[in-house]
Amino acid sequence: MDENYLNDYKGFVDQVTSDPSKDIEVLIARLRELNNAEGVNIARLMTAGIGLASEGGEFDEIIKKLIFQGKPLTEDVKFHLFRELGDVQWYWMQACLALGVSPREVMDENIRKLEARYPGGFEAFRSENRKAGDI
Repeated sequence: MDENYLNDYKGFVDQVTSDPSKDIEVLIARLRELNNAEGVNIARLMTAGIGLASEGGEFDEIIKKLIFQGKPLTEDVKFHLFRELGDVQWYWMQACLALGVSPREVMDENIRKLEARYPGGFEAFRSENRKAGDI
């Protein structure tokens, strides 16, 4: 790969990156603007989002090793998955706290959403062909 191509790509990446992603002062101003907007605790929300991604990755790493690298599925591995799932749950609760919603509200809404999407049970077609507004 030649140096010009890399420099062009570097310029492209910079061009399509938002100001809060590049400038700490702009980021701080945006965080202040968002903090407590609509009753959301932005610091807690950031903690939840980054933590969920990280812990979900750790959970997936174990599964990857089981499926693709031949790691045996032992009680220790199951316990490791169990522990990582607890970490996912901890960050999930952080998100509930950040948004000011109860875990029950989140689960109830998830049930409503999936019952509407799959009224007769799971169908792959409905998974790929959703109605307008079904996020």
